[in-house]
Amino acid sequence: MVFAAPSLRYAFIFLVSMLVAPAVWAHAHLTHQYPAANAVVDDVSQAITLNFSEGIEPGFSGVTLTGSKQEIIKTQKATRNEQDEKQLIVPLEQPLNPGIYTVDWYVVSVDGHKTKGQYSFSVK
Repeated sequence: MVFAAPSLRYAFIFLVSMLVAPAVWAHAHLTHQYPAANAVVDDVSQAITLNFSEGIEPGFSGVTLTGSKQEIIKTQKATRNEQDEKQLIVPLEQPLNPGIYTVDWYVVSVDGHKTKGQYSFSVK
């Protein structure tokens, strides 16, 4: 009986870790973006692209682009790359002027989990 307590404890820890691990990995995390976070770029004239750790649902995902004076920058509807279900593309209506921009993004992964975040970049 003396050895049962540690064995039960290890079994409990193993069981809990197996139940929690899938929930942790079931969200689409931002892995790469263009322009990159905190980057200073010469020009952004066509689109902002966001790459995630898993596939996303474009109908439930989107981006708000804000300028340095807190003005909303018009963009076209965000779409998923036809060749890559992990990439969200946000076409710009016009090239970005010099300044600091903030990207607020939200996505729903293909398994239904919601994720959101924010980053900034600058245009020279």
